[in-house]
Amino acid sequence: MRTARLLAAAMVSGLAGALVAAPALGENLTGSAAVLQAMDKVTARISKIEAPIGQPVRYGELEIHVKSCRKRPPEEPPESAAFLEIFETKKGERRRVFGGWMFASSPALSAMDHPVYDVWVVDCMTAKAAAPKGDTKALKKR
Repeated sequence: MRTARLLAAAMVSGLAGALVAAPALGENLTGSAAVLQAMDKVTARISKIEAPIGQPVRYGELEIHVKSCRKRPPEEPPESAAFLEIFETKKGERRRVFGGWMFASSPALSAMDHPVYDVWVVDCMTAKAAAPKGDTKALKKR
């Protein structure tokens, strides 16, 4: 009887250990630039913008600063998000019109409220995978 209890306890602790040791979901990839789309509501013109992190980009009267860009790994459902600060310069006066995270899958969740322009996140550009080292040619049969 005691052996059965010990065996049962070992099985339960083994299952618990297997659950704890299960592989976690992949970490988000950090991007080097954000891919944005911007629309001028007056002309209905849509433009694609590649905004490097830490470098301001101008679109009309807007100055867009990308502070961070994150992307899920390929094995997970797609999602990209960027932390943006957007300023408008009008008549020599600069004012902040948006600051926060924007999500590619839910642009209305955290949208910029502006009468002339719309800006939304499309994707994050990540560093390309390193080329494999060594000879990649197939081995010949002897």
